[in-house]
Amino acid sequence: MQLPAEAVATAALLEVIRISGLPAERGAPYPGRAGAHWIGSEAAGVLALIESLPGSEQHRCGFSPGWSVRAYADTLDLVLFEAAFCFSCHEVRMQGTAVPPRLAKQFFDAGAPQAHALLALFREAAP
Repeated sequence: MQLPAEAVATAALLEVIRISGLPAERGAPYPGRAGAHWIGSEAAGVLALIESLPGSEQHRCGFSPGWSVRAYADTLDLVLFEAAFCFSCHEVRMQGTAVPPRLAKQFFDAGAPQAHALLALFREAAP
């Protein structure tokens, strides 16, 4: 999976969100509760894990994401990007100031070991 390279390089904090619904409007953050905050090597490891997700074809479920990751710059006031993951349809939707249109919608292999590891991290971070 491809993340915005400049945003990954400048991300200082990752926030894990347990999504409770869809945004009220396009571009709004996914609603939900924060479960964990990752910084330093932990954040870098999660970003590397996300980037290692192998691609896949779209599966039909209607996109019902359960988890998102928000990446913040070191000022912590700017969300560089948010990536919402649906493990049913194998889709990731990204939004934010650092996300070019070509990266906004991607598909990943939810059965891959990397996807299982990422889902386990999300579940450990559950609020």
